[in-house]
Amino acid sequence: MDSDLSSEWCAVFIDGGYLAKVLKNEFNEVRIDFLKLSEKICPGKRLRTYYYNAPPYQSSPPTPEEKERYQKTMRFFNYIDRLERFEVVYGKTVKRYTPDGKEYFTQKGVDVRLAVDLVRLSWAGHIKIAVLVAGDNDFVPAVKAAKDAGVIVKLYYSKNSSSDELISAVDEAEEITWNLIEECMRH
Repeated sequence: MDSDLSSEWCAVFIDGGYLAKVLKNEFNEVRIDFLKLSEKICPGKRLRTYYYNAPPYQSSPPTPEEKERYQKTMRFFNYIDRLERFEVVYGKTVKRYTPDGKEYFTQKGVDVRLAVDLVRLSWAGHIKIAVLVAGDNDFVPAVKAAKDAGVIVKLYYSKNSSSDELISAVDEAEEITWNLIEECMRH
């Protein structure tokens, strides 16, 4: 991005499930400093970083394992939420079944909330730059709406887990590389 954008307001939108998957599958589950990451990828004045994710599923009543996983995840989300200019936005994890009766879990509401916030902040004129850490083509309409509002949209993505349609829709796309992750590692 042009250096003259450093005076423009920027918001970072992180699909937490996507980033966790990338860190696990491609970077050996390295732990990163989310504040460093936001400062590194946001070329302007950072209004806020929005982190979207869903707590793990809990049955009613929850099993001891579910309780432990939930508490651990919520401690992490609370840590993120306390970072300077960060906000955690919650979706919900629901249990579903395949046609052959196998259970699986899926997040609901995460992508929609991210898309709504991207469009809302863009059209309200609160930001001129949006940085998206995601890979799902569900974000394409929101990206196009943000661009229509005059916002420059930059994407950070994994080459192993990203939509070509999303990469084509944004103004700029940059692969999440080991160099970026190394600069943002927690020590």
